[in-house]
Amino acid sequence: MDMVLTVLTWALLMAGAFFLLTGALGMVRLPDVFTRMHAAGMTDTMGAGLILVGLLVHTLAGGGELVAVPVRLLLILGFLWFTSPIATHATAKAALSGGVRPFTRADESDEGQGGASS
Repeated sequence: MDMVLTVLTWALLMAGAFFLLTGALGMVRLPDVFTRMHAAGMTDTMGAGLILVGLLVHTLAGGGELVAVPVRLLLILGFLWFTSPIATHATAKAALSGGVRPFTRADESDEGQGGASS
């Protein structure tokens, strides 16, 4: 049973690391503020969430002598799951009210046609 919990812990930690690395790549490579916010939101919610769940499984598998550690991890996880979507929504709403236009495929094709005809 100990081996199963160890494998589960590592699987959750590696899945969280995958989401964090993918989100970081998305933050660098995506074209505008809205798509970058999506990458940041997924990174925060899925990446950090899976890592925290992995740490929670690891803590509970170790015997759980300290009750405070799993409770703290659950509080952090709940805080992230509630605040990350709210923060992303507020940032997107502020960007829209500030006049930032979302990226569309039409924007990309207009730039390509303008450059070819010039």
